[in-house]
Amino acid sequence: MFRFSTAGESHGECLIAMISGMPAGVPIDVAQVNRELWRRQQGYGRGGRMRIEQDTAEILSGVRHGKTIGSPIALRIENRDWKNWAEILPVDAGDPAKHKAVASPRPGHADLAGALKYDFPDARYVLERASARESTARVAAGALAKQLLQPLGIHVASHVIRVGQAELDRDASWAEISALLEREEILLNCVDADAEQRMKAAVDEVLRTGDSIGGVFEVVAHGVPPGLGTYANWDERLDGLLAASVMSLQAVKAVEIGRGVTAAASLGSQVHDPIHYAAESKDAASFTRFSREQNNAGGIEGGISNGEDLVVRGYLKPISTLRRPLGSISFDKREEVKAAYERSDVCVVPAAGVAAEAMVALTLAKLAIEKFGGDSLREMARNYQGYCEQIRRY
Repeated sequence: MFRFSTAGESHGECLIAMISGMPAGVPIDVAQVNRELWRRQQGYGRGGRMRIEQDTAEILSGVRHGKTIGSPIALRIENRDWKNWAEILPVDAGDPAKHKAVASPRPGHADLAGALKYDFPDARYVLERASARESTARVAAGALAKQLLQPLGIHVASHVIRVGQAELDRDASWAEISALLEREEILLNCVDADAEQRMKAAVDEVLRTGDSIGGVFEVVAHGVPPGLGTYANWDERLDGLLAASVMSLQAVKAVEIGRGVTAAASLGSQVHDPIHYAAESKDAASFTRFSREQNNAGGIEGGISNGEDLVVRGYLKPISTLRRPLGSISFDKREEVKAAYERSDVCVVPAAGVAAEAMVALTLAKLAIEKFGGDSLREMARNYQGYCEQIRRY
């Protein structure tokens, strides 16, 4: 069974990603893992933490001579900011200054709910694990999942389609989206230069006012064959699994598959994708002789991938830490105060897109291993090719 987990706190010594169930023989490029970590740190509107951290992954187990060996993989990402927090006293030390207490909960954050749940006198330990810094470990794990999917011809990328009210007003092609992966300078990870400048202006406005801003990112998985996921059980549907994985990211408050939002206000004849058939397929990359000229379904019908690109959108709320904080209540005296301020970002939509790529890749890797099986990449690839030949002849 393919699974992953993460460990570590925002200002702890390091972050850890653990992956088990990866077939043996998968080539692992650590530079590619670090490239993904770098991409997560980019984007206009990021805060001071990104100038401290230079995230790189160290593989501790499960990989030898550049290939997986079938045993659990452990990755470690150092927190350079650890030295500034190493002497934090326990929460019951009695000196809030030395404890670096979160004096009042931030509206929209896990601060208050977490302190109530775990019986902490303030939200310091809640913040340490609830922070989006945790997604760094997910990105590292997702980079390995991408390297498993690549030999199967499956690739995952993201782009930003909205920041605040500034929006990309056209569809983007896979060529445009995948080209963003090679950019050496990332502004807001939008495929359209004019739209990106409008997004930048929206971030500039909240920088001026001390606010924060959210937006929408889109993740596209290209080269996914028909047949991943199933309608047979509610908890095995591909759309449900993808929605849960992307929704699990910090600050994501809604997930859309394909044109799910606009479909709710449209007629069926406008939404569903007509099916065509060619006795001899002219597209060598096509999985079957069936085709669709549009993809409103986002590559999923009935909980199963249908051979079109998978399209998943995440709706990201504004970051809850504000430089002009909202009203709150102090933890110690229960008095009305302003919410605590922690060094923070203003806009993280491009970074959230990279984290969502990781979650989509991890979900697809799990389903691909379940469907095609194999203890080695060679065995898995052989099973995959046999399946592709089967559906090509259908």
